Amino acid sequence: MQTRNKFFDDMSQLMTNAMGVAQGARGEAENAMKSMMDRWLADRDFVTRDEFDAVRAMAQKAREENEALKARIDALEAKKG
Repeated sequence: MQTRNKFFDDMSQLMTNAMGVAQGARGEAENAMKSMMDRWLADRDFVTRDEFDAVRAMAQKAREENEALKARIDALEAKKG
């Protein structure tokens, strides 16, 4: 019959609790770091990818409209001159 040693049982329980605390601390540290990075990025006025793509699409549309208007002006000037 094998007897259980109280010292080893206590050490096992202590290690199990320590691992749980360490995992909890890791999660809290990750959340704190993410929050700090989010605040830092927000303070820098960076834009999101969606905002950047929307502005780029607007610029492309404006460029195309300018080219179309230039072509109309050129055609009218050629007709007049």
